[in-house]
Amino acid sequence: MSCGCSKSKAATPEVQAIADKVKPQLEEQANRKYSLFKAVEFTTQAGQGTNYFIKVQVDNDDFVHLRVLESPPHENKPLALQGYQTDKSKGDKLTVF
Repeated sequence: MSCGCSKSKAATPEVQAIADKVKPQLEEQANRKYSLFKAVEFTTQAGQGTNYFIKVQVDNDDFVHLRVLESPPHENKPLALQGYQTDKSKGDKLTVF
């Protein structure tokens, strides 16, 4: 079954900006501060808005996967961190979660 996700791509400056905007939400939920926060890869899934699945490097060999919801423009809502996965490696594939 297809998840309706786009093919995984290298992160763009726009995706880095999305990650940066939800970084405070992640730090609060994970109860951890990240000095390194570099988006390296992403995929998207359309639905009620757009879900971004973003792989973020947070240390030399430590990555987190983010699920960020960008609501439709007419809803005028801020970006929302919908979920995250920690203890990921560079080789871990982005998946829907």
